Amino acid sequence: MFADRAKIVIRSGKGGDGHVSFRRELYVPNGGPDGGDGGRGGDVIFEVDEGQNTLGEYRHMRKYKAEDGQEGGKKRCHGADGKDIVLKVPEGTVIMEAQSGKVIADMSGKNKRQVILKGGRGGKGNQHYATPAMQVPKYAQPGQPAQELEILLELKVIADVGLVGFPNVGKSTFLSRVTNAQPKIANYHFTTLSPNLGVVDTENGGFVIADIPGLIEGASEGAGLGHEFLRHIERTRVLIHLVDAASVEGRDPVEDVYKINEELEKYNSEISAKPQVIAANKIDCIAMDDGADNPVERLKNEFEPKGIRVFPISAVSGQGVRELLLYVRELLNTCEQKEPVVYEQEYFPEDILIDENLPYTVEQDKDDPTVFIVEGPKIEKMLGYTNLDSEKGFAFFQSFLKKTGILKDLEKAGIQEGDTVRMYGLEFDYYK
Repeated sequence: MFADRAKIVIRSGKGGDGHVSFRRELYVPNGGPDGGDGGRGGDVIFEVDEGQNTLGEYRHMRKYKAEDGQEGGKKRCHGADGKDIVLKVPEGTVIMEAQSGKVIADMSGKNKRQVILKGGRGGKGNQHYATPAMQVPKYAQPGQPAQELEILLELKVIADVGLVGFPNVGKSTFLSRVTNAQPKIANYHFTTLSPNLGVVDTENGGFVIADIPGLIEGASEGAGLGHEFLRHIERTRVLIHLVDAASVEGRDPVEDVYKINEELEKYNSEISAKPQVIAANKIDCIAMDDGADNPVERLKNEFEPKGIRVFPISAVSGQGVRELLLYVRELLNTCEQKEPVVYEQEYFPEDILIDENLPYTVEQDKDDPTVFIVEGPKIEKMLGYTNLDSEKGFAFFQSFLKKTGILKDLEKAGIQEGDTVRMYGLEFDYYK
């Protein structure tokens, strides 16, 4: 079955913890710290696979995880980096945060590969924390935690032309005649439950056409499979309205065009504004000499003054189909050739906020009243996320101390300018 939506959980790799160890060699009784750094956690990467056209494989597996980085070792050995996980998706896949629906990435156009979740940075070993005041550091930096996110994958088919119409007007028959596509064809509603893509070749150039499953009234509000169908024509450049000119099921073709446009307008006004052409199908089933009552003439009188051409065709016999396709190709030539609409990023997974509810403690050192010790899971997690060697990281560190109230707690504890603040293996002097 064609799958154009999937909800999955992705997780990057945790950074390996830094190692605590000390040099131990014969005749070197007091070797310095030599704990190695942890390895980087693997990234979660999405990549376009030209050979895929559905999201079917993501229906059977819910969770995808990159490899964790390894812990650092003795003798300054660096832990191995975790392997990335690369998830292949068809072009046109939009990746969204599941709860908010905000776009994380759109795998369309030039965007063929994107890192969605970064692996955690490896923690520093205790070799980095030796100072004249602390020559035997028993602290190593923990690796940065993994990131986990529930995401929604949604495939929006990319085609030049969208073929729209109510059920049973002959869209699948039309597509099978003009392309090499082989859609399932039968005389009952919703035979087509997935968009079918086909390539049309004409003397004046080819184009890709998508048969969008039959619409029903209320589709724009989600009736039937409305939303699932309508999203596939957001990226088309021209619309062909296929209507049953013979009214085999008692439908009025003029009314059908208005109803379809109404559904498109309600769903997305930009879709209804696209160039349109009407294909009046099943003319082999009607008498063409009915004068003003002829349904094709009624369609022409109603819509051609509005700039929408009407072509009488028979998808079964092929009558009028060539003229329609040549006109559609010309219509595409007049449309400005654009890259597929690529949705802007609205959600940034890397902007992870440290849990405000994590605890921490602020205490004055019993042996040295000028030293204040700040510890706890909140501090440990912050150190795992923050590269204090960079200007941006240190600015975040300062902002973190202020926003979380740690500076206020230090002042309440009696800290004075010039006193020392110790956070695990880090020490810095306090100044207002």
